[in-house]
Amino acid sequence: MSSSAPSSDAAEPPPPTRVLRQFRVVFNAVKAHFRQVEREAGLGGAQLWALSVIQRRPGIGVTDLARELDIHQSTASNLIKALSERGLVAASREGLDRRSVALRIAPPGEAVLGSAPPPFTGVLPDALSSLDAATLARLEQDLAQLIRVLEADEAGARVPLSQL
Repeated sequence: MSSSAPSSDAAEPPPPTRVLRQFRVVFNAVKAHFRQVEREAGLGGAQLWALSVIQRRPGIGVTDLARELDIHQSTASNLIKALSERGLVAASREGLDRRSVALRIAPPGEAVLGSAPPPFTGVLPDALSSLDAATLARLEQDLAQLIRVLEADEAGARVPLSQL
């Protein structure tokens, strides 16, 4: 006995399921980009972004780098330490009191950036920066409500996605 009614498998899932699927698509796109970066450049996503900022702003300090990446200064320091140990970044003491550190990309760092897949900021920050102001405002408001419902710790807001 055949029925013309659609099976429950073909029925449209409820809104929470559809939104969950959208989050999965976003997270999987981010993960796929980080895997590609790691495979092609041999660096994590946050390291690649930091390297690209240092290339664009030679002499930048750790504080300004942290601000530009929107991460904690200690996280930026850890990124710099890893990049320096690999010979990708050079740090030198500058200024009158020689306390400030100026960061510059080293030739091996230039080579890494040349082999890395763009966008260096990561696919999610890049996509967000392409959205119009009204869309960003709606997303911000709606995600803030979701964060409240989750009772999530907002301390994680400044941890790079590649480090999650």
